[in-house]
Amino acid sequence: MEIEGKNFKVYVLVRPGCTDFIVNMAKYFEVIIYTASLSKYADPLMDILDDTRACSGRLFREHCTFYQGMYVKDLSELGRDMKDVIIIDNSPTAYLF
Repeated sequence: MEIEGKNFKVYVLVRPGCTDFIVNMAKYFEVIIYTASLSKYADPLMDILDDTRACSGRLFREHCTFYQGMYVKDLSELGRDMKDVIIIDNSPTAYLF
């Protein structure tokens, strides 16, 4: 993968059950993958995670708000009623708003 003119080897380890989780949740809910990573890097990884294209959307760093040196996932940008939104993330600062 080329990032800023440099080539990098990228390895992906997918947590066991992750793909099944996405596919099964998509049967009942609108599933959107939202990452603070650059789309150039994250989109190919999402192709691996969501190889059946079960997710209805993908959001990247350009969809985040830069706030106090961090990229924050502003869930109000989804245009959904917040009472109907659930976020699963390993970083509480990612959804600070």
